[in-house]
This record gives sequence, structure tokens and C-alpha cells, in this order.
Amino acid sequence: MSKVNIFVAKRKTAVARGTISAGDGKVFINGKSLDSYGDKLFKMIVTEPMVLSGEAYKRYNFNIFVKGGGQMARATVARAIIAKSLSSKEKGLRKVFLSYDRTLLVDDKRVAEPQKPYRSAARALKQTSYR
Repeated sequence: MSKVNIFVAKRKTAVARGTISAGDGKVFINGKSLDSYGDKLFKMIVTEPMVLSGEAYKRYNFNIFVKGGGQMARATVARAIIAKSLSSKEKGLRKVFLSYDRTLLVDDKRVAEPQKPYRSAARALKQTSYR
């Protein structure tokens, strides 16, 4: 039985888990092929680490499971999973990814501040009139 590495990435409320296996460069997000996604921006963001790796990604398949978050947060965690898994297999790529964009390998822990009770926003107060 071979050892399976599981990679985790977080961005806002989106959380992704993923695995890498020998293959031919296919990406599956929640069991669905990346080619079947219609949004071009989503595809561009997810394939960024694959473009940076050159031909290295073509030796692997990526299985990613994403839950929570919006469209952009889901795209960024999927790209982080691909980058983390590729850098674990190909040691020279870590420096390339860090010099391009640090969030490829390091999770972004920032989350929107929760709204306070009896207020219209997290920090905004109701406007008052003193006269």
C-alpha cells in the first residue's frame, strides 16, 4: 500500500483538501474535471501554478475537494493545493512559487470581521444627530 499525501489550504471560509497521484496533468475539483468549468477567470487562477511549473505538472493528476467560500476563494485554495503538492514532488519549484506569489504555498488566514449586534456593519455605527 503506497503512502498518500493529503494537502490542506484555507482562504477566508473556503477549505480545500487535495491529493496528487501519477497521471497526465488532469485536475479534478469536487469530482468534476477543470475543463468542464465555464468560468475562464476561475480556470486561469487554478492553472497558475501549472503554468509556472513548466512541463512538471504533466506527470501528475490532482484531486481537490473544496467546500465553503465564494468563487474566488475556492479558486485560490485550489491553486494553493496544486502548488503545495507540486512543490512536494518537485523540489526546485518551491523557490519559483515563493518568488511569484507567497500565497501559493502559505495560507491566507484573513477572515471578514463579524457584524456586531444592533449595527449595520462590523465597525460602522448608526449616524446620530446632536441638534
